[in-house]
Amino acid sequence: MVELDFDVVELGPADHPAVGETAPDFTRPLVNEEYWEDTSLATVCADSDDPVVLIFHAMDGAFPATYLWNEVRDRAWHEDATVVGLSISTPYAHKDLLDERNIEGQARLFSDPANGVAEAYGIDMELDGMAGVAEPRPAIFVLDSDRTVEYAWVGEEWPAFPDYDDIESQL
Repeated sequence: MVELDFDVVELGPADHPAVGETAPDFTRPLVNEEYWEDTSLATVCADSDDPVVLIFHAMDGAFPATYLWNEVRDRAWHEDATVVGLSISTPYAHKDLLDERNIEGQARLFSDPANGVAEAYGIDMELDGMAGVAEPRPAIFVLDSDRTVEYAWVGEEWPAFPDYDDIESQL
């Protein structure tokens, strides 16, 4: 039996956007390998010729974010989709994540330190043992140019990882 250095936490139900619904729009700093600027999700979707994969992930540096972004990079989702992530990490931390995970040019990352976007999506969670600190639960949404949800996966426990093959079939 594998000994874990953490407890698996049940998160309970989430009231997130479902397939066929319109994902909430938001404007936050969007970080790429060169700079960041306030950008809306609506603009990202409208400007993309491909589906948009919106990935809500743990703060940069946490092992779930590392594993998730390594998988997305290794599967080269950017070849079939516009890939954007979102976490509570700062733009400076996002620049480091893009560099450390070697995903420059493959993904851009929204910075949402106040966790308001996760709240709007119904997927916010308080961090166990950290009073007053919240982040998004793990979630992935595939969106079309009008932000219509074509695929939705939301973790029911922490940590949780999606079925990457299932997501790829949507792309």
